[in-house]
Amino acid sequence: MLTRRAALMGGAGVAALPLLAKAAKAEEIMDTSMALPADLSSLKRIKRRLVRPPMVHEHEQVAPAEPRIVEFEMQIVEKEVEVGDGAYLQAMTFNGSIPGPLMVVHEGDYVELTLYNSPENLMQHNIDFHSATGALGGGSLTLVNPGEKTTLRFKATRPGTFVYHCAPGGPMIPWHVVSGMSGAIMVLPRNGLSDHNGEPVRYDRVFYIGENDFYIPKDADGSYKRFEDVGESYPDTLEVMNGLIPSHVVFNGKIGSLTGDNALHAAQGEKVLFVHSQANRDTRPHLIGGHGDLVWETGKFNNPPERDLETWFIRGGSAGAALYEFLQPGVYAYVNHNLIEAVNLGATAHVVVEGDWNNDLMEQVQAPVEYNAAYEGKTALP
Repeated sequence: MLTRRAALMGGAGVAALPLLAKAAKAEEIMDTSMALPADLSSLKRIKRRLVRPPMVHEHEQVAPAEPRIVEFEMQIVEKEVEVGDGAYLQAMTFNGSIPGPLMVVHEGDYVELTLYNSPENLMQHNIDFHSATGALGGGSLTLVNPGEKTTLRFKATRPGTFVYHCAPGGPMIPWHVVSGMSGAIMVLPRNGLSDHNGEPVRYDRVFYIGENDFYIPKDADGSYKRFEDVGESYPDTLEVMNGLIPSHVVFNGKIGSLTGDNALHAAQGEKVLFVHSQANRDTRPHLIGGHGDLVWETGKFNNPPERDLETWFIRGGSAGAALYEFLQPGVYAYVNHNLIEAVNLGATAHVVVEGDWNNDLMEQVQAPVEYNAAYEGKTALP
């Protein structure tokens, strides 16, 4: 039987299926109404207000004794975003930011998200949590039309960093993702992070860096096209997407979002946790002048972290975490070490660190001076 909501969903949904359907397709809307309700009445509820990346909302690193229901609200916003000089993206976003906000809970907590699809929007949207257990990561239970809202609750059973993204079905999935609709959730172990020896680890700051690849079409003159709305942008964007060559690879939504006046700030001696996600393509984070003291490359905190990495690998569709204690002051560049993408396409951030220089770690023994090329510097190999 075709339900009214399935009809409204058009190509994104067909008749609702029973909970235990054996061959549910990605575009089908699941009916879980026959399942027994979970009794969570004894659990404490707390509300967390999401903040714009790279910042992260208030949270404890070590959890209280009992699990909680952690409530979040998120608004879906379709809007035009300038991602570079003269390059405008018809973006689809969680909470108006690219990436969507980082959510933080603890293993055993329940995540309860109310998702709003603004009536001004044109598109259907949903959210697929890579951290959740259940078909489509909650995507079939959160598919909302413009002007609708829905609430999803899931138990955070696995500690780590995980991607979430919009996945409304079929060809809409990659388009929504590369239009900005991805973010991350961090599920901390209840006792907090541990190092390779199982000893507790704390961080002083956490920065969330979401990397995106964008595919903005150009006209015959080589200028970036600009569109009236997200729907109008689709055919030309699809053509560029299918070529698999991004026009931009950026951190936090646009070129320069984390450099210059927008740079990140830390102090000498502080331990900073970098959470890095990429929902679509592989990437290689690298901190120029620093290292990954402890790196959860796959983002999963049940696994011991690797140590002393120069560059780490984040698989497309995943999020990782790296902890570094800044030992020297200065401006550090945090980049995707595909340097073409970092320098030419935009995947660069800066961390400005205040403190006192330590010559034991690095010293300029001689400042640059001219030398007599005829008599010096002749020891290079032929």
